[in-house]
Amino acid sequence: MGEPNRSRLLDYTQGPPAGMPEPRRSSLLDYAEAEPPPLPAAAGRPGPRPGVPPYETPVFVPAHPRHVDTTYDDGRPVRVPFIAYELFGHPAGGTVAFAFTTLEHLVEALGDAQPWVATSLGPLAEGLAERGATVLLDPRVAAGQPNWEPADLAAYAREVR
Repeated sequence: MGEPNRSRLLDYTQGPPAGMPEPRRSSLLDYAEAEPPPLPAAAGRPGPRPGVPPYETPVFVPAHPRHVDTTYDDGRPVRVPFIAYELFGHPAGGTVAFAFTTLEHLVEALGDAQPWVATSLGPLAEGLAERGATVLLDPRVAAGQPNWEPADLAAYAREVR
């Protein structure tokens, strides 16, 4: 018997049998050994300045719900709710929105009946800048009459029902 029976068809499809293939180096190692890619530019935003909190810093801002009564295109009435930031006049800064880094600071400054929303400092500052206002972070507020009393909240709740 000599050589084993082998189909000649394989000669045309595979070519001559090759030896053992050399092991390939994983391309994953290329990524691991390469320098880390540069961080993407912050979509037109300048980097943080010394003493300025990061863009994503959570803040508590005096605000309250509002609504507009309007109608759909087909004439049906609808109430559209939205949130309004409370803006204050400031001698050095024009119109400002107060932003507090803790809820305790907000309550100490404006009272426990003050409505508020939580947001990020960066988007708040950008939105206000578009309207000519700025953000005053952790302001010192003179003691006096708070903007909102519990009775004000009750009256507002009755109004929006």
